[in-house]
Amino acid sequence: MARAGKLKVYRTAAGFHDAYVAAPSQKAALAAWGSDHDLFARGIAELVTDADLSAEPLASPGVVIKRSRGTTAEQIAALPARAPATARKTEVADEDEGGPRRSRAKVAPTPTPAAAPKPKPKPKPSRRALEAAEEAFEACESEFRRTLRKIADREAALARERRELERSRDRAVEKARAAVEDEKQRYDDALAEWKG
Repeated sequence: MARAGKLKVYRTAAGFHDAYVAAPSQKAALAAWGSDHDLFARGIAELVTDADLSAEPLASPGVVIKRSRGTTAEQIAALPARAPATARKTEVADEDEGGPRRSRAKVAPTPTPAAAPKPKPKPKPSRRALEAAEEAFEACESEFRRTLRKIADREAALARERRELERSRDRAVEKARAAVEDEKQRYDDALAEWKG
């Protein structure tokens, strides 16, 4: 919290009250009031220099202190005058008394200055590019999965082919070894007979 020597007291209107706050800056005062608008630029908020009015807010920096702006009678007197007598009359029941219907002037609404038209809301951003990118991503992943499945199938086929080749080799080698043994035996027998 800022030191009391650096605090200033600011005031703005809040209904029938004045809202005071001790803050180090106008921005901090607006934050304490919960306002998103610059009330100072609009002339709705001001710096308070009166020592009597500043004492209580300075005792509780950052806390909004509300003080009634005049008595109830003064506040009622400050309300706008009733609608002119030419206002349309309507028949209404006296609900408080439960009595007979009586005529009461309908108060015409006080004209308010025309508010500036609200700017058109920005259109919602398009998802088209995101959806296209997501589809491309899915297609890319799908293509790689399909290719990997093909490779796995080829690897399985090669493994089967290798096992078959190894079995065939074992049979052929065994047959060739037996033939070598037979021929060696025949040669040894022929050599022994030759030597006599």
